[in-house]
Amino acid sequence: MTLHDYIATFKAAGRVFTLTSPRLLWKFCYNFGWRNLVNMAAFERRQAKGKPFFPAFVMVSLTETCNLGCSGCWVSQGGKKQLTNEQLDGIITQSKKNGSYFFGLLGGEPLMYKGLFEVMEKHSDCYFQLFTNGTLLTDEVAQKLRKLGNVTPLISIEGLKEESDKRRQRDDVYERTLRGVRACRKAGLIFGAAASICRSNYNDLVNRKYIEDIAREGAMYLWYYIYRPVGAQPNSDNCLTKEQIHSLRSFIVEQRKDAPLFIIDTYWDDKGKAMCPAATGMSHHISPSGAVEFCPPMQLAKEWLNEDASNLTEVFNKSEFLAGLRKITAEDTRGCIIMENPQLMREFLQAQGAVDTTTRATVAQEYEAMCPVPGHDMKEDLIPEQNVFYKILKKKYFFGFGAYG
Repeated sequence: MTLHDYIATFKAAGRVFTLTSPRLLWKFCYNFGWRNLVNMAAFERRQAKGKPFFPAFVMVSLTETCNLGCSGCWVSQGGKKQLTNEQLDGIITQSKKNGSYFFGLLGGEPLMYKGLFEVMEKHSDCYFQLFTNGTLLTDEVAQKLRKLGNVTPLISIEGLKEESDKRRQRDDVYERTLRGVRACRKAGLIFGAAASICRSNYNDLVNRKYIEDIAREGAMYLWYYIYRPVGAQPNSDNCLTKEQIHSLRSFIVEQRKDAPLFIIDTYWDDKGKAMCPAATGMSHHISPSGAVEFCPPMQLAKEWLNEDASNLTEVFNKSEFLAGLRKITAEDTRGCIIMENPQLMREFLQAQGAVDTTTRATVAQEYEAMCPVPGHDMKEDLIPEQNVFYKILKKKYFFGFGAYG
Protein backbone atom coordinates (compact mmCIF):
# COMPACT_ATOMS: atom_id res chain seq x y z
CA MET A 1 0.00 0.00 0.00
CA THR A 2 1.12 3.56 -0.60
CA LEU A 3 1.50 5.97 2.30
CA HIS A 4 -1.64 7.77 1.09
CA ASP A 5 -3.62 4.51 1.13
CA TYR A 6 -2.44 3.74 4.67
CA ILE A 7 -3.42 7.19 5.91
CA ALA A 8 -6.88 7.04 4.30
CA THR A 9 -7.59 3.52 5.54
CA PHE A 10 -6.40 4.14 9.10
CA LYS A 11 -8.34 7.40 9.20
CA ALA A 12 -11.60 5.60 8.42
CA ALA A 13 -10.77 2.64 10.68
CA GLY A 14 -9.75 4.96 13.51
CA ARG A 15 -13.29 6.33 13.73
CA VAL A 16 -14.62 2.81 14.32
CA PHE A 17 -12.18 2.27 17.17
CA THR A 18 -12.81 5.64 18.82
CA LEU A 19 -16.61 5.82 18.51
CA THR A 20 -17.58 2.38 19.80
CA SER A 21 -16.83 0.05 22.71
CA PRO A 22 -14.26 -2.78 22.91
CA ARG A 23 -17.07 -5.33 23.25
CA LEU A 24 -18.79 -4.23 20.04
CA LEU A 25 -15.45 -4.10 18.27
CA TRP A 26 -14.71 -7.66 19.35
CA LYS A 27 -18.08 -8.88 18.07
CA PHE A 28 -17.46 -7.09 14.78
CA CYS A 29 -13.90 -8.33 14.33
CA TYR A 30 -14.62 -11.94 15.30
CA ASN A 31 -18.25 -12.61 14.31
CA PHE A 32 -18.08 -10.58 11.11
CA GLY A 33 -14.41 -10.32 10.21
CA TRP A 34 -12.78 -13.62 11.13
CA ARG A 35 -15.82 -15.86 10.56
CA ASN A 36 -16.36 -14.26 7.15
CA LEU A 37 -12.78 -14.92 6.10
CA VAL A 38 -13.15 -18.59 7.03
CA ASN A 39 -16.58 -18.82 5.40
CA MET A 40 -15.51 -17.21 2.13
CA ALA A 41 -12.51 -19.51 1.85
CA ALA A 42 -14.76 -22.53 2.41
CA PHE A 43 -17.28 -21.23 -0.13
CA GLU A 44 -14.51 -20.75 -2.69
CA ARG A 45 -13.30 -24.31 -2.15
CA ARG A 46 -16.83 -25.71 -2.57
CA GLN A 47 -17.27 -23.81 -5.82
CA ALA A 48 -13.88 -24.85 -7.18
CA LYS A 49 -14.46 -28.54 -6.36
CA GLY A 50 -18.07 -28.63 -7.56
CA LYS A 51 -19.38 -29.66 -4.14
CA PRO A 52 -23.04 -29.19 -3.12
CA PHE A 53 -23.96 -25.53 -3.34
CA PHE A 54 -24.72 -23.26 -0.41
CA PRO A 55 -24.28 -19.46 -0.72
CA ALA A 56 -21.69 -17.64 1.32
CA PHE A 57 -24.31 -15.25 2.72
CA VAL A 58 -28.08 -15.34 2.98
CA MET A 59 -30.17 -12.18 2.71
CA VAL A 60 -33.46 -12.47 4.59
CA SER A 61 -36.52 -10.25 4.15
CA LEU A 62 -38.42 -10.76 7.39
CA THR A 63 -41.70 -9.01 6.65
CA GLU A 64 -43.62 -7.05 4.05
CA THR A 65 -44.87 -4.69 6.77
CA CYS A 66 -43.44 -1.17 6.66
CA ASN A 67 -44.27 2.23 8.14
CA LEU A 68 -43.37 4.02 4.87
CA GLY A 69 -44.54 3.64 1.28
CA CYS A 70 -41.51 4.29 -0.91
CA SER A 71 -41.81 4.56 -4.67
CA GLY A 72 -39.48 2.16 -6.46
CA CYS A 73 -39.60 -0.38 -3.62
CA TRP A 74 -40.24 -4.00 -4.65
CA VAL A 75 -41.99 -4.89 -1.37
CA SER A 76 -45.80 -5.03 -1.51
CA GLN A 77 -47.21 -1.95 0.22
CA GLY A 78 -49.72 -3.07 2.81
CA GLY A 79 -48.53 -6.67 2.50
CA LYS A 80 -48.78 -8.89 5.56
CA LYS A 81 -46.54 -11.81 4.66
CA GLN A 82 -43.73 -12.54 7.08
CA LEU A 83 -41.45 -15.34 8.17
CA THR A 84 -42.21 -17.09 11.44
CA ASN A 85 -39.65 -16.91 14.23
CA GLU A 86 -39.15 -20.66 13.75
CA GLN A 87 -38.30 -20.16 10.09
CA LEU A 88 -35.88 -17.31 10.84
CA ASP A 89 -34.21 -19.39 13.54
CA GLY A 90 -34.02 -22.31 11.09
CA ILE A 91 -32.45 -20.20 8.34
CA ILE A 92 -29.71 -19.10 10.71
CA THR A 93 -29.20 -22.60 12.12
CA GLN A 94 -28.95 -24.18 8.67
CA SER A 95 -26.57 -21.47 7.48
CA LYS A 96 -24.28 -21.95 10.47
CA LYS A 97 -24.11 -25.67 9.71
CA ASN A 98 -22.76 -24.64 6.31
CA GLY A 99 -20.23 -22.21 7.78
CA SER A 100 -22.13 -18.94 7.26
CA TYR A 101 -22.51 -16.60 10.24
CA PHE A 102 -23.40 -13.31 8.53
CA PHE A 103 -26.93 -12.27 7.52
CA GLY A 104 -28.55 -9.28 5.90
CA LEU A 105 -31.98 -8.63 7.47
CA LEU A 106 -34.39 -6.66 5.29
CA GLY A 107 -38.10 -5.89 5.08
CA GLY A 108 -40.40 -4.10 4.68
CA GLU A 109 -39.08 -2.57 7.84
CA PRO A 110 -37.30 -5.27 9.90
CA LEU A 111 -37.76 -3.34 13.16
CA MET A 112 -41.50 -4.05 12.81
CA TYR A 113 -40.85 -7.80 12.96
CA LYS A 114 -41.83 -9.26 16.34
CA GLY A 115 -39.26 -11.50 17.95
CA LEU A 116 -36.31 -10.00 16.05
CA PHE A 117 -34.20 -9.18 19.11
CA GLU A 118 -34.79 -12.57 20.68
CA VAL A 119 -33.60 -14.42 17.57
CA MET A 120 -30.49 -12.26 17.25
CA GLU A 121 -29.74 -12.76 20.94
CA LYS A 122 -30.09 -16.53 20.59
CA HIS A 123 -27.52 -16.50 17.76
CA SER A 124 -24.94 -14.37 19.51
CA ASP A 125 -22.18 -16.06 17.50
CA CYS A 126 -23.54 -14.48 14.28
CA TYR A 127 -23.42 -10.96 12.87
CA PHE A 128 -26.45 -9.19 11.41
CA GLN A 129 -26.71 -6.22 9.07
CA LEU A 130 -30.08 -4.58 9.70
CA PHE A 131 -31.41 -2.74 6.62
CA THR A 132 -33.72 -0.08 8.07
CA ASN A 133 -35.26 3.26 7.15
CA GLY A 134 -34.13 4.51 10.57
CA THR A 135 -37.40 6.12 11.62
CA LEU A 136 -37.99 3.49 14.35
CA LEU A 137 -34.43 3.64 15.67
CA THR A 138 -35.17 5.32 18.99
CA ASP A 139 -32.64 5.66 21.82
CA GLU A 140 -34.27 2.64 23.45
CA VAL A 141 -33.96 0.49 20.33
CA ALA A 142 -30.36 1.60 19.79
CA GLN A 143 -29.49 0.62 23.36
CA LYS A 144 -31.03 -2.82 22.79
CA LEU A 145 -28.83 -3.24 19.71
CA ARG A 146 -25.82 -2.15 21.73
CA LYS A 147 -26.62 -4.76 24.37
CA LEU A 148 -26.82 -7.44 21.66
CA GLY A 149 -23.51 -6.28 20.19
CA ASN A 150 -23.79 -8.36 17.00
CA VAL A 151 -25.82 -5.96 14.83
CA THR A 152 -24.85 -3.16 12.47
CA PRO A 153 -27.79 -0.97 11.40
CA LEU A 154 -27.60 0.11 7.76
CA ILE A 155 -29.83 3.18 7.53
CA SER A 156 -31.38 4.02 4.18
CA ILE A 157 -31.28 7.71 3.23
CA GLU A 158 -32.85 8.23 -0.18
CA GLY A 159 -32.10 11.92 -0.56
CA LEU A 160 -32.14 15.13 1.44
CA LYS A 161 -35.34 16.59 2.89
CA GLU A 162 -37.39 17.23 -0.25
CA GLU A 163 -36.36 14.08 -2.08
CA SER A 164 -36.77 11.86 1.00
CA ASP A 165 -40.35 12.98 1.56
CA LYS A 166 -41.15 12.54 -2.13
CA ARG A 167 -39.61 9.08 -2.45
CA ARG A 168 -40.87 7.86 0.93
CA GLN A 169 -44.36 9.33 0.37
CA ARG A 170 -44.47 10.60 3.95
CA ASP A 171 -43.71 13.93 5.69
CA ASP A 172 -40.58 14.79 7.66
CA VAL A 173 -38.88 11.49 6.78
CA TYR A 174 -35.37 12.93 6.45
CA GLU A 175 -35.38 14.42 9.96
CA ARG A 176 -36.92 11.29 11.44
CA THR A 177 -34.22 9.19 9.78
CA LEU A 178 -31.49 11.51 11.09
CA ARG A 179 -32.87 11.05 14.59
CA GLY A 180 -32.29 7.32 14.11
CA VAL A 181 -28.76 8.02 12.90
CA ARG A 182 -28.08 10.11 16.00
CA ALA A 183 -29.52 7.44 18.31
CA CYS A 184 -27.06 4.96 16.82
CA ARG A 185 -24.16 7.32 17.34
CA LYS A 186 -25.25 8.05 20.92
CA ALA A 187 -25.33 4.31 21.62
CA GLY A 188 -21.86 3.86 20.11
CA LEU A 189 -23.05 1.41 17.44
CA ILE A 190 -21.10 0.42 14.36
CA PHE A 191 -23.54 1.61 11.72
CA GLY A 192 -23.72 2.76 8.12
CA ALA A 193 -25.85 4.72 5.69
CA ALA A 194 -27.15 3.43 2.37
CA ALA A 195 -28.74 4.97 -0.69
CA SER A 196 -30.34 3.66 -3.87
CA ILE A 197 -28.89 6.12 -6.37
CA CYS A 198 -31.22 7.34 -9.11
CA ARG A 199 -31.58 10.46 -11.22
CA SER A 200 -33.64 12.34 -8.65
CA ASN A 201 -31.20 11.92 -5.75
CA TYR A 202 -27.90 11.79 -7.63
CA ASN A 203 -26.97 15.41 -6.99
CA ASP A 204 -28.03 15.20 -3.34
CA LEU A 205 -25.96 12.16 -2.45
CA VAL A 206 -23.12 11.65 -4.91
CA ASN A 207 -20.80 14.37 -3.67
CA ARG A 208 -18.06 14.91 -1.11
CA LYS A 209 -20.18 17.15 1.10
CA TYR A 210 -22.73 14.39 1.70
CA ILE A 211 -19.95 11.93 2.57
CA GLU A 212 -18.48 14.34 5.11
CA ASP A 213 -21.90 15.25 6.52
CA ILE A 214 -22.96 11.65 7.12
CA ALA A 215 -19.52 10.86 8.59
CA ARG A 216 -19.96 13.74 11.05
CA GLU A 217 -23.27 12.20 12.05
CA GLY A 218 -21.35 9.09 13.08
CA ALA A 219 -21.79 6.73 10.13
CA MET A 220 -18.77 4.46 9.73
CA TYR A 221 -19.54 3.21 6.24
CA LEU A 222 -21.58 4.32 3.24
CA TRP A 223 -23.15 1.86 0.82
CA TYR A 224 -24.16 3.05 -2.65
CA TYR A 225 -26.70 0.94 -4.58
CA ILE A 226 -27.99 1.48 -8.09
CA TYR A 227 -31.74 2.06 -8.38
CA ARG A 228 -33.68 -0.82 -9.98
CA PRO A 229 -37.07 -0.15 -11.62
CA VAL A 230 -39.07 -2.94 -9.98
CA GLY A 231 -42.17 -3.25 -7.83
CA ALA A 232 -45.64 -1.83 -8.28
CA GLN A 233 -44.26 1.68 -8.99
CA PRO A 234 -41.09 0.99 -10.98
CA ASN A 235 -40.58 4.46 -12.54
CA SER A 236 -37.93 3.53 -15.11
CA ASP A 237 -37.56 7.24 -15.96
CA ASN A 238 -35.70 7.59 -12.66
CA CYS A 239 -33.00 5.07 -13.63
CA LEU A 240 -29.44 6.28 -13.97
CA THR A 241 -28.10 6.92 -17.45
CA LYS A 242 -25.08 5.02 -18.72
CA GLU A 243 -23.01 8.17 -18.18
CA GLN A 244 -24.24 8.57 -14.60
CA ILE A 245 -23.37 4.96 -13.74
CA HIS A 246 -19.87 5.50 -15.12
CA SER A 247 -19.63 8.74 -13.13
CA LEU A 248 -20.83 7.01 -9.96
CA ARG A 249 -18.15 4.34 -10.29
CA SER A 250 -15.50 7.00 -10.91
CA PHE A 251 -16.71 8.97 -7.89
CA ILE A 252 -16.59 5.92 -5.59
CA VAL A 253 -13.06 5.03 -6.64
CA GLU A 254 -11.87 8.62 -6.27
CA GLN A 255 -13.44 9.12 -2.84
CA ARG A 256 -11.94 5.90 -1.51
CA LYS A 257 -8.54 7.61 -1.63
CA ASP A 258 -9.26 9.73 1.45
CA ALA A 259 -12.90 9.44 2.54
CA PRO A 260 -13.51 9.72 6.32
CA LEU A 261 -15.54 6.50 6.25
CA PHE A 262 -15.57 3.23 4.30
CA ILE A 263 -17.41 3.32 0.97
CA ILE A 264 -19.06 0.04 0.01
CA ASP A 265 -20.37 -1.28 -3.29
CA THR A 266 -21.23 -4.79 -4.47
CA TYR A 267 -21.13 -4.11 -8.20
CA TRP A 268 -17.49 -4.12 -9.36
CA ASP A 269 -14.36 -6.18 -8.70
CA ASP A 270 -10.85 -4.82 -8.15
CA LYS A 271 -10.33 -4.33 -11.89
CA GLY A 272 -13.64 -2.52 -12.31
CA LYS A 273 -15.37 -5.47 -13.98
CA ALA A 274 -19.06 -5.75 -13.18
CA MET A 275 -20.27 -8.43 -10.76
CA CYS A 276 -23.62 -9.88 -9.73
CA PRO A 277 -23.45 -11.40 -6.21
CA ALA A 278 -26.31 -13.78 -7.01
CA ALA A 279 -24.76 -14.94 -10.30
CA THR A 280 -21.52 -15.79 -8.49
CA GLY A 281 -23.53 -17.72 -5.92
CA MET A 282 -22.16 -15.54 -3.16
CA SER A 283 -25.63 -14.54 -1.97
CA HIS A 284 -29.27 -15.54 -2.40
CA HIS A 285 -32.45 -14.31 -0.72
CA ILE A 286 -35.34 -15.56 1.42
CA SER A 287 -38.60 -13.63 1.01
CA PRO A 288 -41.23 -12.91 3.70
CA SER A 289 -43.33 -15.70 2.19
CA GLY A 290 -40.52 -18.19 2.77
CA ALA A 291 -39.62 -18.35 -0.92
CA VAL A 292 -35.99 -19.06 -1.75
CA GLU A 293 -35.20 -16.39 -4.34
CA PHE A 294 -32.29 -15.50 -6.62
CA CYS A 295 -32.06 -11.93 -5.26
CA PRO A 296 -34.42 -9.52 -3.43
CA PRO A 297 -35.86 -7.73 -6.52
CA MET A 298 -36.55 -11.01 -8.40
CA GLN A 299 -39.83 -12.04 -6.81
CA LEU A 300 -40.64 -15.26 -8.63
CA ALA A 301 -39.48 -18.58 -7.22
CA LYS A 302 -39.98 -22.34 -7.25
CA GLU A 303 -38.85 -23.46 -3.81
CA TRP A 304 -40.15 -22.60 -0.33
CA LEU A 305 -39.02 -23.16 3.22
CA ASN A 306 -40.85 -25.68 5.33
CA GLU A 307 -42.21 -24.79 8.79
CA ASP A 308 -38.83 -24.62 10.53
CA ALA A 309 -36.59 -24.01 7.46
CA SER A 310 -34.87 -27.35 8.07
CA ASN A 311 -35.04 -27.95 4.29
CA LEU A 312 -32.91 -24.91 3.40
CA THR A 313 -29.66 -26.81 2.86
CA GLU A 314 -31.43 -29.31 0.60
CA VAL A 315 -33.07 -26.52 -1.41
CA PHE A 316 -29.77 -24.75 -2.05
CA ASN A 317 -27.97 -28.03 -2.77
CA LYS A 318 -30.53 -29.29 -5.29
CA SER A 319 -32.23 -26.22 -6.81
CA GLU A 320 -31.99 -26.47 -10.59
CA PHE A 321 -33.95 -23.22 -10.73
CA LEU A 322 -31.33 -21.18 -8.87
CA ALA A 323 -28.47 -22.95 -10.64
CA GLY A 324 -30.10 -22.16 -13.99
CA LEU A 325 -30.49 -18.50 -13.09
CA ARG A 326 -26.86 -18.29 -12.02
CA LYS A 327 -25.82 -19.83 -15.33
CA ILE A 328 -27.90 -17.71 -17.72
CA THR A 329 -27.14 -14.49 -15.83
CA ALA A 330 -23.38 -15.08 -15.86
CA GLU A 331 -23.47 -16.05 -19.55
CA ASP A 332 -25.53 -13.01 -20.57
CA THR A 333 -23.98 -10.17 -18.57
CA ARG A 334 -21.60 -9.35 -15.77
CA GLY A 335 -24.18 -6.82 -14.66
CA CYS A 336 -27.86 -7.08 -13.70
CA ILE A 337 -30.11 -9.27 -15.85
CA ILE A 338 -33.22 -7.56 -14.44
CA MET A 339 -32.09 -4.23 -15.87
CA GLU A 340 -30.13 -5.23 -18.95
CA ASN A 341 -32.08 -8.19 -20.34
CA PRO A 342 -35.55 -8.47 -18.76
CA GLN A 343 -36.79 -10.46 -21.78
CA LEU A 344 -34.28 -13.27 -21.18
CA MET A 345 -35.20 -13.21 -17.49
CA ARG A 346 -38.92 -13.43 -18.31
CA GLU A 347 -38.41 -16.31 -20.73
CA PHE A 348 -36.47 -18.32 -18.17
CA LEU A 349 -38.94 -17.65 -15.34
CA GLN A 350 -41.91 -18.53 -17.55
CA ALA A 351 -40.28 -21.73 -18.81
CA GLN A 352 -39.57 -22.75 -15.22
CA GLY A 353 -43.11 -22.05 -14.07
CA ALA A 354 -41.87 -19.77 -11.31
CA VAL A 355 -44.52 -18.47 -8.91
CA ASP A 356 -45.16 -14.94 -7.62
CA THR A 357 -43.95 -14.72 -4.01
CA THR A 358 -45.65 -11.42 -3.06
CA THR A 359 -48.95 -10.29 -1.59
CA ARG A 360 -49.74 -8.06 -4.58
CA ALA A 361 -49.44 -11.03 -7.01
CA THR A 362 -48.71 -8.80 -10.01
CA VAL A 363 -44.99 -9.46 -10.50
CA ALA A 364 -45.40 -11.35 -13.79
CA GLN A 365 -47.30 -8.41 -15.30
CA GLU A 366 -44.70 -5.98 -13.96
CA TYR A 367 -41.93 -7.95 -15.64
CA GLU A 368 -43.86 -8.04 -18.92
CA ALA A 369 -43.85 -4.24 -18.94
CA MET A 370 -40.10 -3.96 -18.31
CA CYS A 371 -37.71 -2.67 -20.97
CA PRO A 372 -33.90 -2.73 -20.86
CA VAL A 373 -32.24 0.12 -18.94
CA PRO A 374 -28.53 0.80 -18.37
CA GLY A 375 -26.86 -1.49 -15.85
CA HIS A 376 -23.47 -1.44 -14.18
CA ASP A 377 -21.67 -3.63 -16.73
CA MET A 378 -19.40 -1.05 -18.37
CA LYS A 379 -17.86 -3.67 -20.72
CA GLU A 380 -14.33 -2.55 -21.55
CA ASP A 381 -14.66 0.97 -20.14
CA LEU A 382 -13.33 -0.14 -16.78
CA ILE A 383 -12.32 1.93 -13.77
CA PRO A 384 -10.07 -0.18 -11.49
CA GLU A 385 -9.70 0.34 -7.77
CA GLN A 386 -6.89 2.71 -6.78
CA ASN A 387 -6.76 2.31 -2.99
CA VAL A 388 -4.78 -0.90 -2.35
CA PHE A 389 -6.89 -1.74 0.73
CA TYR A 390 -10.04 -1.94 -1.41
CA LYS A 391 -8.15 -3.84 -4.12
CA ILE A 392 -7.27 -6.55 -1.62
CA LEU A 393 -10.83 -6.78 -0.31
CA LYS A 394 -12.27 -6.98 -3.82
CA LYS A 395 -9.78 -9.66 -4.88
CA LYS A 396 -10.81 -11.74 -1.88
CA TYR A 397 -14.55 -11.25 -2.04
CA PHE A 398 -15.40 -10.20 -5.61
CA PHE A 399 -13.49 -12.20 -8.16
CA GLY A 400 -16.36 -14.24 -9.56
CA PHE A 401 -15.84 -17.67 -7.98
CA GLY A 402 -15.69 -19.19 -11.45
CA ALA A 403 -19.07 -17.83 -12.52
CA TYR A 404 -17.70 -15.88 -15.48
CA GLY A 405 -15.29 -18.52 -16.81
